[in-house]
Amino acid sequence: MIWSIITGCFTTMLDERGEQKTEDAMKLGTYGNVEVHRVDKMLVVQFLKPHQVISTCRVHGGLHDGLECVFNHQSCEPAAHSRKELKTIISNPEEYLSGLCSRYALPLNSASLGTAANMNYAAIETERFRGLEVTAICTGGVEGNAGRVGDPASVWEENGSFRPLDGTGREPAGTINTILVINRELSRGAMVRSIMTATEAKTAVLQELAVSSRYSDGLATGTGTDQIAVASALNGEQPLTSAGKHAKLGELIGRSVQQAIRKTLSLQNGLTPESQRSVLAHIRRFGATRDSMVDAITARLDDETGGVFQRNFDGLDRDPMAVGAACALVHLRDKTAWGILPESCWKEQLVLYGALLAAAVAHRHEHCSRYAGQLEHEAAGTGNDEFLEFLFACCALGYSEKWKE
Repeated sequence: MIWSIITGCFTTMLDERGEQKTEDAMKLGTYGNVEVHRVDKMLVVQFLKPHQVISTCRVHGGLHDGLECVFNHQSCEPAAHSRKELKTIISNPEEYLSGLCSRYALPLNSASLGTAANMNYAAIETERFRGLEVTAICTGGVEGNAGRVGDPASVWEENGSFRPLDGTGREPAGTINTILVINRELSRGAMVRSIMTATEAKTAVLQELAVSSRYSDGLATGTGTDQIAVASALNGEQPLTSAGKHAKLGELIGRSVQQAIRKTLSLQNGLTPESQRSVLAHIRRFGATRDSMVDAITARLDDETGGVFQRNFDGLDRDPMAVGAACALVHLRDKTAWGILPESCWKEQLVLYGALLAAAVAHRHEHCSRYAGQLEHEAAGTGNDEFLEFLFACCALGYSEKWKE
């Protein structure tokens, strides 16, 4: 063991006055040649044998053979929490890392990840095959900072400082942090490739959950502050050379990361397939809110029916048939925006699938043809506002007939 911060169930730390104090620590398990401990707001991966590490750490980022540990720490609360210490993460990352290592009695030669996510919601998942073991340790939150690669940036880096592009340059809370531990030695190229595979795994989970970008009308592929560290054991054996999708190592990385990210997002944000069974969840990226959806649909209903709808919003929003039909419209809109479907077919397809949504809301599928005829008179532009107005018109049409005898 390179160093020892943990004895039994306690760890030595320094308080704000620089005096030693004892803090309860929790050993979460041994994975390959590492131990994972949680103490305070810190998750520590302690190497029992030498590892090579590749990471996004601001101080010890890149590829290293001599690091002594990797840790993930909660630096603030997810919302409206400004701490003066956080300024040094950007302005003086060496000082910030040194302060953390001093407080938690960790070696300075460590790679760090930071987040607003709760360490109690960390998820650890392991996949094995013929002696090869891959463990993913993930924390994550996407509510405020989910984005799609290529979304407009908020800062410009020049001469060692970041300048705002959007007025504030602030980064909202929301980060997916991944630590990968592999019990075999990897070639340097495979270390880099492991990051690609882990990133694809993360994006696949966000795609399955249909997480909306907070900065565009696209589906999120990550957050603006995601971080990763990969540690592979330096055991003197022939290094593995491939971490891509064709190699078993790549499969194990993908499966462990997907499972861990699904679990941590469920714990941190309550984000699950069931929570995404909602019309609003799938149209939020186009600018919809609960209030705008309620107001737009109510405006198309008579007073009595509108009052019933307002008091029973979830009955429409979470109805599986309505969600399925709304998803079909959203997918149609995406395929048109991406150029897979020609805009010349937009109105015809929109009316056809809009009629299915109206029928799903009304629970009267035998009236699809009539609903299509009525929807032909609605505006059907490809802009976000026009698309939402059409979708709301479909919902209102269906709800207006739901309880007709």
